[in-house]
This record gives sequence, C-alpha cells and structure tokens, in this order.
Amino acid sequence: MGQGIRLTEIVEKMDLKNLTPEVEMTEKEVHVPDVNRPSLQLAGFFDHFDSSRVQIIGNVEHTYVQTLSEKRREAIFDKLLQHPIPCVVFCRNMDPVDGFLEKAVKYGVPVFKTAKQTSDFTAEIIRWMNVKLAPCISIHGVLVDVYGVGVLIMGESGIGKSEAALELIKRGHRLVTDDVVEIRKVSDETLVGSAPDITKHFIELRGIGIVDVKSMFGVQSVRETQNIDLVITLEDWSRDKEYDRLGLEEEYTEFLGNKVVCHRIPIRPGRNLAIIVESAAVNHRQKQMGYNAAQELYKRVQENLAKRSK
Repeated sequence: MGQGIRLTEIVEKMDLKNLTPEVEMTEKEVHVPDVNRPSLQLAGFFDHFDSSRVQIIGNVEHTYVQTLSEKRREAIFDKLLQHPIPCVVFCRNMDPVDGFLEKAVKYGVPVFKTAKQTSDFTAEIIRWMNVKLAPCISIHGVLVDVYGVGVLIMGESGIGKSEAALELIKRGHRLVTDDVVEIRKVSDETLVGSAPDITKHFIELRGIGIVDVKSMFGVQSVRETQNIDLVITLEDWSRDKEYDRLGLEEEYTEFLGNKVVCHRIPIRPGRNLAIIVESAAVNHRQKQMGYNAAQELYKRVQENLAKRSK
C-alpha cells in the first residue's frame, strides 16, 4: 500500500479526544483521503462499503442507533466493527451509545470524539488529508512567495537560484524551500510546494555555507507551503538562441500532469535576478486579472498600422 497518514497525526491535527486508550494505534494509518458516514451500514446494508475510510458519526446516525433494540445494536456493531476500519469519530461531543466502546475495544478499532459540527469536521479533515495524501515528487529548485505568487526558480546547479532567493528575501518576500522542493498535486488545477523537514528554512550559499533564514530575517521571511503559480527557469545566455521578447504566447512546464506557466530567463553578468523575478510575478498577476501588456502593445501597433493605411 502507498503512503499513509498515521492515526496519531490525525488525532493531534484535528484535536480529537481518544475514547479507547486501550486500543493500540501507533501503527495504524489512513490511506484514503475520504470519509464515510455509515448511515446505510447501521441500517444493515454493507454492499460496496469502503471500510478503509475514516468513519464519522453525526447527529443523524447517533439518533438512529438509539432507536434500535439492544440485540439489534449488538449485531450491527459486530458487523460494522469487524471490518478493518481505521477509526470512528463522533462529532458534536456526542458520547457513543452503551456497548459501542466495548465492541470497538474487542475489534481493535480506535474511537474518538470532537466538539466540531459534523459538516465542518468532515470538510476540514477531507481538505487536510487531500493535501497529505496527494501525489508527490521532489525536484531541484527554490520556491519563494513573491507578492502572493508562488514562484518556482529552476536551473542548473550553481546558476544562482539560492542567491536570487536571498535577494528576494531581503526585499521582503518569503522563502518556502531551497534546493529540494516537494510538489504535491492537491487537485487538477493546484500544485502545492513545501520543504523537506530536514532542510526547512535553510539556504545554501556557495562560499558562505548554510544560512538559517528564519533566524536571520525573522519568521515573516518564511512560510510552510505555497501554491506553485509560476516557474522561472534560469539558463546561461547564448548568442545563438532565440528568446521570447514579447510574451504573446505562454510557455508551460508540467508536474504530475498539471501545467504551470514557465519563463526562461537568460543569465548574464549585471542582470538583477531579484527584480526580474518580481516583475515576472507581478506581470503574471496582471494576466490573471485580465490585463496582458504584450497584447496591449500588439493592439496599439495594429491600430497605428490601420491609421497609416488610411
């Protein structure tokens, strides 16, 4: 089975109260970023039941169980908890009906409760698990937050990615990760980048060594995660290569099946990379808001030519 989320991490993140401390859960993991409200299962219908999901008991399920006879309850609890369920969560601070916790301990199913409303808790845990269990790759690059735009700076080793990121941090922008970027596909439109725990908040500068950005520039200079909105690839300038000088057509690069706008920036002595990255980020935001400077210039040229031809 693929990557999973440890149950202990879910309990800590969602602030759940453990009702079955007797059940060992340190090795238990959740592998599916979905939940199930077992209304049909409590009514006795188990066809197509996905037992690998977190099971959530809301007010409806809790009220229904209370209408059942004690004998019927025991039979349903036995049938439900025999499945390999990762855990059961009771919402709205509701306590399980008599006999449920004993059955859960018998079958080794952890039971928790939360004060949150059922719909709120369901939305929160699904969103969080979608991020944690999203397909993930690691690439070489630097991810920075520039004016709210997630800019992934890529290029060959030693070309100046970390130096550009350091200048951006000095100018008030925020570092997400240097050298290794973990990219997760949260949805078909969204890629989220983060740092491995071991390199978080550190930058490596050739000739200086390791710099702790958080300690040197303060907590305002770093962030944990950031959507990847724009890719800037740094490359050595070549006289024989053609570079885009208008920007009428976007170039894209692909990660995990998602396309991201990509700009290739030629590097020459004297070019201020930080200002170029800032300009690219602002220009990207303008395009998202409906204004394209290249198209505006093209429109003016066409209008000027039309006037001259009259």
